[in-house]
Amino acid sequence: MTPENRARPGKLTGSTMKFLFLAVTVLVLNSCGFGVRGELGKACMASGRSAANSALCSCVQQTANQNLSGRDQKLAATFFDEPQKAQDIRQSDRSADEAFWARYKSFTDRAQRQCR
Repeated sequence: MTPENRARPGKLTGSTMKFLFLAVTVLVLNSCGFGVRGELGKACMASGRSAANSALCSCVQQTANQNLSGRDQKLAATFFDEPQKAQDIRQSDRSADEAFWARYKSFTDRAQRQCR
C-alpha cells in the first residue's frame, strides 16, 4: 500500500465519501416523501393538505396494510381526489358498498388513533 492510498486519521476516503453521500441523499429523499409507498400513502402525500407529511402518510399506509385489502386501498385512495365518491359509497344501499364502508370506517378510526 502506497502512502497516498493509506487512510489518514481525520480524513475520509473516497469510498467513505460515496457512502456518506448516498446515506444523506436517502435521508433527504425520505424526508421529502419519496419514501412513502402504497396507494393511500402516495395519495396522502399528493393531496396537498397542510398536515400531510411523510411520517403521517407512511403511518396511514401501514395502518391500511393491516386493515384493508389492496382493492379497498385503491378505492380509498380515490377519495383524496374525489371526496364525493366517498360520500356516494357511504350513502349507498348496495351491500358491497356497506361492507366496504364498515371496513373503511374501522380503518380510519384506527389510523386516527395510531397516526397522531
